[in-house]
Amino acid sequence: MTCQTSITTSCERRPPPHNEKMQMTFTLMVNGMSHTVDVDADMPLLWVLRDVIGLTGTKFGCGVALCGACTVHIDGMPARSCVTPIRTVGEKSITTIEAIGETPVGKALQRAWIDLDVVQCGYCQSGQIMSAAALIAKTPKPTDADIDATMSGNVCRCGTYQRIRAAIHLASA
Repeated sequence: MTCQTSITTSCERRPPPHNEKMQMTFTLMVNGMSHTVDVDADMPLLWVLRDVIGLTGTKFGCGVALCGACTVHIDGMPARSCVTPIRTVGEKSITTIEAIGETPVGKALQRAWIDLDVVQCGYCQSGQIMSAAALIAKTPKPTDADIDATMSGNVCRCGTYQRIRAAIHLASA
């Protein structure tokens, strides 16, 4: 803000330079709870979830929506939170891996993951489960082709794809 002094004082608000970020207040519905955050409007949802709200189950993998580690649900649809600016979320409901087990599909997937020993290193698994939950919600009895098409955007560096597919079939049985 710049002020000019004369006989009367008048202040004029100038916009910040282009390199300055503008903090804004957003109210998000995450896992059924309301969270108010003051962040830059372009901050990716991933960093709001992890660094501001403290939900660290959603992982950073590539930062360009190619690996799927950051997958969350926005109004029930899978979304890559690493490239989703917070300003685009609005009043939509966000579900993360921390709450997916509270749904029947999420609970079945988590049980199948354990029963079939899907996890090796585990880093990608939150994104894998979130994508699988969205698939089963949309297609309750997915075929191998349905699973391959949906899960192709989720990278598992340990190569547990066959166990992931088997767990999805088990959870949807």
